[in-house]
Amino acid sequence: MNVRESKQIPLTGVEKILIRGTNWIGDAVMTFPALAAIRSTYPGAWISLLAKPWVADLYRLSPDIDNVMLLQSPGFHAGVIGKFRLASELKQNGFHMAILLQNAIEAAIIACLARIPIRAGYNSDGRGFLLTHSVQRTEEIRKVHQVDYYREMVQSLGCRDAGRALRLRPGNDYAALADGILASYGIAGQRPLIGIAPGATYGPAKKWYPERFAAVADRLIDDLVGQVLLFGSAADRDSTGAVKRNAMHNLINLAGKTGLKEAIALISRCDLFISNDSGLMHVAAALGIPTVAIFGSTNAVTTSPIGEKIVIVRKNIECSPCLRETCPGDFKCMDMITVSDVAAAAKGLLCGR
Repeated sequence: MNVRESKQIPLTGVEKILIRGTNWIGDAVMTFPALAAIRSTYPGAWISLLAKPWVADLYRLSPDIDNVMLLQSPGFHAGVIGKFRLASELKQNGFHMAILLQNAIEAAIIACLARIPIRAGYNSDGRGFLLTHSVQRTEEIRKVHQVDYYREMVQSLGCRDAGRALRLRPGNDYAALADGILASYGIAGQRPLIGIAPGATYGPAKKWYPERFAAVADRLIDDLVGQVLLFGSAADRDSTGAVKRNAMHNLINLAGKTGLKEAIALISRCDLFISNDSGLMHVAAALGIPTVAIFGSTNAVTTSPIGEKIVIVRKNIECSPCLRETCPGDFKCMDMITVSDVAAAAKGLLCGR
């Protein structure tokens, strides 16, 4: 990857760094190599990361972050008054530098209001004039994988490359949490344990058919005598409910019943994870769980999961990826993906093929 010429951030005299994290689970996972690069460049600095509450538990798993601060909007930091409150809180911390992984102009405005002297990031969303150190966000860089998109930014600013490996390592408290939840469903120790995430944000064009997810679950349970857990947020209950109704076997529907920490703990105990292009797909891959990722409307080149045991299931058709929320046509990109395609990929990963 070619690092573009940008004004370099100082490598000395920076003792307190604020990083503005991204807002969504999948994007957050893909920033971890950039976080590692910042830490490698400033090993002795105190690094705080500002994040929305729903991704905070994920960022707390990063060994490269000392502290996670919450941006409560909606809530205490909402609206103009809330942004001034947040800026005041940040100012009190005396940060020397802010590195803005989030692309929005709001992140730069808040850093300016907080009087953080060094403000660095992509010149996206018209915010270049608010930054002291900006990196040009070219059409070329927008076409690379998101992991490399964030790595390119921090390297362009002068940070050392720390590689692109994604590794989430939950502690013992996560193991105890998972044990307790699994025991409450009477499945402690049952193998193989298979996670399925049939939902997705952004729109229905990212979702494979729930009846096909159900058929894959039934086939794996019949062939492997396993147990299936359905994952998702409260917004995914329609998807997980449809999968459960269409399945012949009893699937445990956890959608909306777990927070992110509980979901991470349970996914870390799975032997296999099957998912649409979603945030939990990235979590599973970063945990080192063998993952089958189903892609239709979205771009596997830029948002595929990163890991050693990953199978991407997609069909090469002319209109995919279209990046649309809903399909204006025959939904061929998903319709052509069969139950056998996904079941074969799953069995291959479970059997180590």
